[in-house]
Amino acid sequence: MTKIKIMSVRDEDIVYIEDWAKKNNVEYELSRHPLTDDNIDEAEGFDGLSLSQQIPISEEVFAKLKSFGIKQIAQRSAGFDTYDLELASKYGIVVSNVPSYSPSSIAEFAVTQAINIVRNFNAIQNKMKVHDFRWESSILSKSISELKVAVIGTGRIGSIVAKIFAQGYDCEVVAYDPFPNEVSEEYVTYQPTLQEAIEGADIVTLHVPATKYNHHLFDKHIFSHFKKGAVFVNCARGSLVDTNALLSSIDSGQIKGAALDTYEFERGLFPSDQREQQFNDQLLQQLIDREDIIITPHIAFYTDAAVKNLIVDALDATLEVLQTGTTHLRVN
Repeated sequence: MTKIKIMSVRDEDIVYIEDWAKKNNVEYELSRHPLTDDNIDEAEGFDGLSLSQQIPISEEVFAKLKSFGIKQIAQRSAGFDTYDLELASKYGIVVSNVPSYSPSSIAEFAVTQAINIVRNFNAIQNKMKVHDFRWESSILSKSISELKVAVIGTGRIGSIVAKIFAQGYDCEVVAYDPFPNEVSEEYVTYQPTLQEAIEGADIVTLHVPATKYNHHLFDKHIFSHFKKGAVFVNCARGSLVDTNALLSSIDSGQIKGAALDTYEFERGLFPSDQREQQFNDQLLQQLIDREDIIITPHIAFYTDAAVKNLIVDALDATLEVLQTGTTHLRVN
């Protein structure tokens, strides 16, 4: 019988793992921990491996996996930038991802957080906590339907964001994507450059994958071209944004505020429990403390539908590799 090691498992994953394993007549063993040099020997004796890896895998780990006869890693996320794909290929290991598990969940979250920033949600809640119930200009906001939205990246997620703003809120929506989505052209106006898309936009929302070519895509130069008082949303990847440049732009008044579901130094932090730890990330603490920023721990996707699809699609990919040598979800 096929045996699969499933790591970085959370409580909510288990019911879907049990159901999948029963349907596919597969044995499995669960671990709460990510794969590391210290626990690599736990993978010995298994046919397949499914991870939700947030920390890099060393060459020594890839070499050991090969020696164990493991030929694949099924990552339970869309992002796979934590893997050195050249190393994986060197050791004959197929890496797969789950490119689309619930784009609507992420899109809905991005729109909600954008509106929360526009409507001064943090400021209102802080006033409520001290029993300040006054209506005053500090919490006065614009109507969402009056705003212009720039969607950067119109793939599975960005196209839904654009549709919600255009058809749900009657906003003017522009977009930038090197590969325009024909369906999205019904409700967005594509701009030829990133800079032209963001200029004049009241909300700029980011939905592109992270690559080695777009590190700090949003930097001091790009932020300087934002409309004064615009709102920025990042539910994509933290490495796309120069956090210090963003903070400087907010401090100068160029940008009103930001909703961030990702953080460029989140690796090892999101998701983890730091309550009993000495917390030394002062940049992240600043993001948490600021009233003009809403930061969340990479949970835009975090719905029942997404959790199920991540488990099922990743484990399906594991079986596909074991049975055929490859999978339609491979990324290397």
